[in-house]
Amino acid sequence: MPDLVIIQTALDEAILRLEKSVDLDNIDERFEAELLLGFVLAKNRAFLRAFAEKTLSSEQYQRFITYIHRRCYGEPIAYILGEREFWSLSLKVTAATLIPRPETEVLVDSVLNSSYLSKKSFKEHPLRIADLGTGSGAIACALAHSRPRWQLDAVDFSREALMVAKENAGHLGLNNINFYYGSWCEPLQGFYDAIVANPPYIEDQDQHLVQGDVRFEPHTALVSGQQGLDDIALIISQAPAFLKPQGLLALEHGYQQGAAVRDLFKQADFVEVQTIQDLSGQDRVTLAYYSGG
Repeated sequence: MPDLVIIQTALDEAILRLEKSVDLDNIDERFEAELLLGFVLAKNRAFLRAFAEKTLSSEQYQRFITYIHRRCYGEPIAYILGEREFWSLSLKVTAATLIPRPETEVLVDSVLNSSYLSKKSFKEHPLRIADLGTGSGAIACALAHSRPRWQLDAVDFSREALMVAKENAGHLGLNNINFYYGSWCEPLQGFYDAIVANPPYIEDQDQHLVQGDVRFEPHTALVSGQQGLDDIALIISQAPAFLKPQGLLALEHGYQQGAAVRDLFKQADFVEVQTIQDLSGQDRVTLAYYSGG
């Protein structure tokens, strides 16, 4: 380590390294460098700018440069920090879980604003909601935090991911979530007012799988057959056996899959099928109610 490295010098060095990285594209080098150094120092970005001449300890500098090296090789910021904010909640993430994305908040919002669930919330206690493929527990935690009277059952076939989800629920003080190991609807018991999921929906030959953050995320949580619809189709086929009459099924999917997902819902006796767009105007979530037919 150079003698007496100050915050500004460390940031300048990090920004230069990030700019030269061939594994990164379209990033804000200064923002990311400040984010990582702020994490090391447990300070916000305003502190770094106000105290740019402050000297770093050897341990602080080495830790910061280690993080920069990891980022230069393309590792997602969320994995380096070990956390990501979702629905204004700070969640732990690891290489065993997908990184929660803003688009998935559309799914949470759609479920929370379902007129069917809102009406039932005043009549029955508690509503039962299943979150399939919970991963870090982002969806389950967001719903449980927003609706404390709801009872969430979160499912995942990765024991490592379930451990992370349980830790997140515990850290947030959420005692209305149960966790089950298994694939999609298999571990469910009884009937649910709603089933929600952000399943894998990327085509197995999609070129984006070798780009950006997804290179580091669990492959099984991303890819679902030649058209990216295998798991969505499976969930739609399984869900009726576990939904109450007129129960809600809400699924996130790719921006180009809206029409195909709507067709799958209709073929399985779902009604009031509706696709909701994300903030970019892209199809992102399709929800429908089981007719009980």
